[in-house]
Amino acid sequence: MAGSIASPLLLLLNMAGALLAPRAPQTQSLPSSADDGDEVDFCFFPFLVLYKSGRVQRFMGTDTVPASVDPATGVSSKDVSINDDAPSAGLAVRIYLPAQAKANGTAKLPLVVFYHGGGFVTESAFSPMYQRYLNALASKAGVLVVSVDYHLSPEHRLPAGYDDAWAALQWALRSARSGLAEPWLHRHADLTRLFLIGDSAGGNIAHNMAMRADREGGLPGGATIEGIALLDPYFWGKRPVPSETRDPEERRMKEQSWSFICAGKYGADDPVINPVAMAGEEWRRHLTCARVLVTVAGLDVLSARGRAYVRALRASGWAGEVELYETPGENHVYFLLKPDGEKAAMEMEAVVAFINGRRVSTASGRKFVQEK
Repeated sequence: MAGSIASPLLLLLNMAGALLAPRAPQTQSLPSSADDGDEVDFCFFPFLVLYKSGRVQRFMGTDTVPASVDPATGVSSKDVSINDDAPSAGLAVRIYLPAQAKANGTAKLPLVVFYHGGGFVTESAFSPMYQRYLNALASKAGVLVVSVDYHLSPEHRLPAGYDDAWAALQWALRSARSGLAEPWLHRHADLTRLFLIGDSAGGNIAHNMAMRADREGGLPGGATIEGIALLDPYFWGKRPVPSETRDPEERRMKEQSWSFICAGKYGADDPVINPVAMAGEEWRRHLTCARVLVTVAGLDVLSARGRAYVRALRASGWAGEVELYETPGENHVYFLLKPDGEKAAMEMEAVVAFINGRRVSTASGRKFVQEK
């Protein structure tokens, strides 16, 4: 999302984006096919239009900022290209190193591998919105962050994004072991404290990477995932869960948008989009982490599915700890759009506390539930 757009407009776009539904556009709001003879094939409101020629026009999430030293936090960032070979040519990451690591050249820090949101179709690791959020997270939590710039749909339909996310995770762990590819990781990453974190679509990716780690026979160097934090995660399913919309047209449009993202490869009840449908044995066998944090926003249409994820995980007999953090009266990923607000600060503290192994105390205006 463009950093120059006013916050109220960003919020409106975000609310619409949370619906993840293609809509018939107003004639004046979209490029007309008469302008260049290129007919519209699919409108994924409010993110993009795909034309029948294959051309993609994005309306948000395309602004970038360079890596830098953040004057507010002292966090340093840099970009690294990690794979120039097919099928993931051009895969890159942005790495964040907090000031405390620079002050102590041998400091070992928790490693966070972060996956950005954007409906699998927009945003990047170089977005000003994520640059701000991850500078703050690296500083407040005292963590080394690897933010993954996975390829986007529809140019690269799922599972391309999942495969990129997996390749980047493996690269980060190998680099931390060998030091040949990236000295920051080799010098500072503590692989006994590995966390996968993502918002919206990135939360979906973080969950699926934790499941994939077991299915692929483990992580490089014997690394294990301590925790995953799914921030307003993007999950869905054919049948509504408690408190989820039952409007048939709205549900049809959500299924249609998901089919667009993955070119129909995964159905609406495939575990990659609907982990709630998994059998308990699947959770117990494959979810390779000790702790899970799920955050939801009370006004977010996706919040019901996030709560259902927590209930399903708890009911599965999975041996770890799962925590639910809810912010009433807010919309999908509000903490990115309104980062200076009190609620955003409290949610950041919840994520920091989760990484550092502390339980967040209950405060006015939020709910925090821990289950074993």
